[in-house]
Amino acid sequence: MGAAVAICIGLCLILAPLGISAEASSGALMSGNYIDDTVSVAQSLQEIITIPTEEEGRPEAKTEAVQLITAYISRYRNRSQVNTSLSYTTMQTALNAMAGHYKTFPNRALPDQLKERLDNQLTKAAELATKES
Repeated sequence: MGAAVAICIGLCLILAPLGISAEASSGALMSGNYIDDTVSVAQSLQEIITIPTEEEGRPEAKTEAVQLITAYISRYRNRSQVNTSLSYTTMQTALNAMAGHYKTFPNRALPDQLKERLDNQLTKAAELATKES
């Protein structure tokens, strides 16, 4: 009986992370509407950027940011009607910079200069997506 419980718990621990990443990569975080997704992701990431370094929920927010970035890029990277637009390339530049920092320096806060650049690029991408519609 104990061995069966141990096996079940082990399988749950192994498969749970796969389910989360599959959900994120499948676009479950995205609606499929490019304009809405671009504006929503830009706003969410701008909110995450403003979270103070010492705040308790910061690690979870960084994880959420990486999931949003992955879902967005996975959803729109191979769509030729979208990936050649100025709004997409602007958004991709911001997302690559943010994800790169979080993956390279997981314990460091975003530098103020990078925060400002990201905020500008995310704002511009959301505006361009709205105008391009």
